Amino acid sequence: MKNKYVQMIGVFMLLFLIYSCVEPFSPPEVNDDQGYLVVDGFLNVGSDTSRIELSHTQNTNATLAVARESGAKVVVEQENGGTFPFVEKGSGSYFLPPQTFSKLAKYRLRVKTVNGREYLSDFVAVKDTPPIDGIEGKYDARQNAMVMQVNTHDATNNTRFYRWKFEETWEYRAANYSALEAITNADDEREIISRRQDINVCWRTIKSANILLGSTIKLSQDIIKDLPLTTVPVSTNKLYIKYSILIKQYGLTQDAFEYWTSLAKTTEGTGSLFDPLPSQITGNIKNTADGQELVFGYFSASVEQKKRIFLTPGLGMYPRCIDPDTLTLDEAKKTSSLLLNTVGIRFDSVLVASDFCADCRVQGGVTTKPSFWE
Repeated sequence: MKNKYVQMIGVFMLLFLIYSCVEPFSPPEVNDDQGYLVVDGFLNVGSDTSRIELSHTQNTNATLAVARESGAKVVVEQENGGTFPFVEKGSGSYFLPPQTFSKLAKYRLRVKTVNGREYLSDFVAVKDTPPIDGIEGKYDARQNAMVMQVNTHDATNNTRFYRWKFEETWEYRAANYSALEAITNADDEREIISRRQDINVCWRTIKSANILLGSTIKLSQDIIKDLPLTTVPVSTNKLYIKYSILIKQYGLTQDAFEYWTSLAKTTEGTGSLFDPLPSQITGNIKNTADGQELVFGYFSASVEQKKRIFLTPGLGMYPRCIDPDTLTLDEAKKTSSLLLNTVGIRFDSVLVASDFCADCRVQGGVTTKPSFWE
């Protein structure tokens, strides 16, 4: 019995020593405040505009907005001569209108920041991209969601490495219709009038944040079939009236694919591509004067292929809201709630509801119909 107690005491002492030696692991990459340059974008050698975003890294505890790099000179250089300057349109966003590019040439990116630092990418070959064959939404009862799938193929078997982005847009309505509003008139008095702007119907667009990749390198044919890109839960209400998804497809070189694969493994643990990165995953861009400086991003050149579909599955329902309250006309003129309609025999009362239930803009949308909307 004595030996048993001695053994138990020994185990507890060992556990105490083990846990007392554990210290929080805080690698310098996680808490570094150096603000290294981040380059996000590519050269679109197709018929659309090219876009380069310049920003700076943050540590994982940062709460401020990402710092953008404005005022830089951004140029794409062709290997055998020729330069293509980008123009900044907004904080840290640089654009190049469609140009005539040779798909047989190689290109590199040169960036010179306002503080005089110059960054240069490796020369990269142009990677062509086959068209998107089709997009399909399949309802998955187990998930109670629509799974958006993409199909593509390259008959020449030359692409092999792919990346996708997408933009979702959907039409939705507020649960209650606000037909009235209270204003202060020219006599500085409150009065109730017909609402001047319809705030019941909205459209909202969001872009993909995750890194979406695919490869056919282990297949005999270069065919991507029914690859799931995103899942749209019925509970989001995106599918109730009309839903649209625009998918953008890019062919990648193997080096670019390996870079994005490594980055995807990292960002899956932090949230998304736009979250602060906890490890050193650098690309093909370097500081011309200091090769040891960390630079994040990978410059590539490819053709962007796009395809959009619309769905009207009628899945979901309006957000649940409590029944509207009833106020007198005088009360309605002073309330902060949204006014719906007058009620009562003499129309001397007004139904009111919360912003969430009667103003579709509260859910992040806009009342202007997109130009592409069918």
